[in-house]
Amino acid sequence: QVQLVESGGGLVQAGGSLRLSCTASGRTFSNYVMGWFRQAPGADRMFVTAISRTGYNTRYADAVKGRVTISRDNTKNTVYLQMNTLKPEDTAVYYCAASAEVALDNSPSAYDYWGQGTQVTVSA
Repeated sequence: QVQLVESGGGLVQAGGSLRLSCTASGRTFSNYVMGWFRQAPGADRMFVTAISRTGYNTRYADAVKGRVTISRDNTKNTVYLQMNTLKPEDTAVYYCAASAEVALDNSPSAYDYWGQGTQVTVSA
């Protein structure tokens, strides 16, 4: 089992920035691809970004490309999501997830463990 705990969400004005963190416990963190997803009210859970086990490779959804950066620190068992130039449409609950697969998959079904989510609200 891997336990994931997100933090760093909050209320921010459009154009602002937030940095989300997700800390893992349980099994070896560096054995997992890590991803961030988000879910707005009434919508499906959507892929935001993913990072490889070493942190060398990343993948981003088109909607956030150029505005967000994913990174990880395997010594701290933590993955980060730096979000800049936030827009009201970025408002959602953000979830981190861990996948035992090697590929940077954008499907929620590829991820084995999920955090409880952290709310991000961007005001216009």
